[in-house]
Amino acid sequence: MKKRFCQIPVVLLAGALVAACASSGQRTIVNGGGYGPNPVLPKPRPTLIPTINIAEATGWPGGAMPKPAKGLKVNAFAGGLDHPRWLHVLPNGDVLVAETNAPAKHDSGFSLRKIFMSAAMKRAGAATESANRITLLRDTNRDGIADVRRPFIEGLNSPFGMTLSKGKLYVANTDAIVAFPYSNGQTRITARPEKIVDLPAGPINHHWTKDVIASRDGRRLYVTVGSNSNVGENGAAAEVNRAAVLEVDLASRRTRLFASGLRNPNGLSWNPDTGALWVAVNERDEIGDDLVPDYMTSVRRGGFYGWPYSYYGQNVDVRAKPPRPDLVEKAIKPDYALGSHTASLGLTFADHSSLGAAYRGGAFVGQHGSWNRSVHSGYKVIFVPFRNGEPAGRPKDILTGFIGRGDKAMGRPVGVAFDRTGALLVADDVGNVIWRVSRR
Repeated sequence: MKKRFCQIPVVLLAGALVAACASSGQRTIVNGGGYGPNPVLPKPRPTLIPTINIAEATGWPGGAMPKPAKGLKVNAFAGGLDHPRWLHVLPNGDVLVAETNAPAKHDSGFSLRKIFMSAAMKRAGAATESANRITLLRDTNRDGIADVRRPFIEGLNSPFGMTLSKGKLYVANTDAIVAFPYSNGQTRITARPEKIVDLPAGPINHHWTKDVIASRDGRRLYVTVGSNSNVGENGAAAEVNRAAVLEVDLASRRTRLFASGLRNPNGLSWNPDTGALWVAVNERDEIGDDLVPDYMTSVRRGGFYGWPYSYYGQNVDVRAKPPRPDLVEKAIKPDYALGSHTASLGLTFADHSSLGAAYRGGAFVGQHGSWNRSVHSGYKVIFVPFRNGEPAGRPKDILTGFIGRGDKAMGRPVGVAFDRTGALLVADDVGNVIWRVSRR
């Protein structure tokens, strides 16, 4: 039986609320209507107190690992990492891993939501101090297991995205894009960072993760910046250049909005068939189990995607004040829904895949897993088939089993990337493992 929303008096401690809301014992499911180009959108059901049902982080017991799809196999490429979130594979096959977490909070404001979220993040294993490090992993004998591990860059500030272009490695810290000179095969960088541009950060910095990708000609960078709120409740001033993909001109070091109205964009990837820039987006919370679907979409220059005034196109969110019907009528419907509250973060296209014919011509998505849903969603890696450069068909589960008995999260998938053999690498920030999925 589906668990009801928590209705607990606001005077209770957040920890008690989290414990009460997480006791459903339900298994992870796919909210079927919330996937595809035309998801089923029920009526909003706002709640005074957020539904909090997050799988408690435990890590993997000895010998346990996630379950691959039929015809595939999985092994630990590297373990014992410190909250690995994001991946980048260098031209020589070396794998860079951002070991990172949120920066220290300096927002002194009080709200019930902040208390609940803080307790939830602790339960999810997301409240650890950031290692602020990028680590290099190398598989010298090509057996699918890293046998070299080196600190590559240290002393960063909650790093996340990485991209290599024209001899420079660009790193998206939470507050700036910085660059380092890179030579092929290099195993450590000690040079001081070169600041390229500042990024929105500040005392709230609600969504701290920033991804970055270079244009094909190396003249521009594209950077994701998430919102500073759920639905604009912290005011317009807190959202300047947020909920957006920014474009950075490297010659002038100038930043401008490329696409906006994207609540929390993360994984950036170039569609190999069309050349379009795609992004995975985490949508808003607290209006029901099946609202609002996270999604992946191509992003157009100057495009507006709704947040906070509308969702999935022009479905008005009455919580956004003041309303902006002039913007709602311009809101672009996303290309493909990825399920409500799945926290879809990682995104990579299958152009380098060696997983077989069934997994060509599509995209892989790392779904970190829900917290604002009475029955868990996400907590897996999926494949979305494409045809003629567009999503075409239902998603397929590629890596599951991240939740075990008692709704304990042994792992949570985040970033995804292909290694030099075409195997899929998955960063697991609860298991502290990089998993490698290959053809059986």
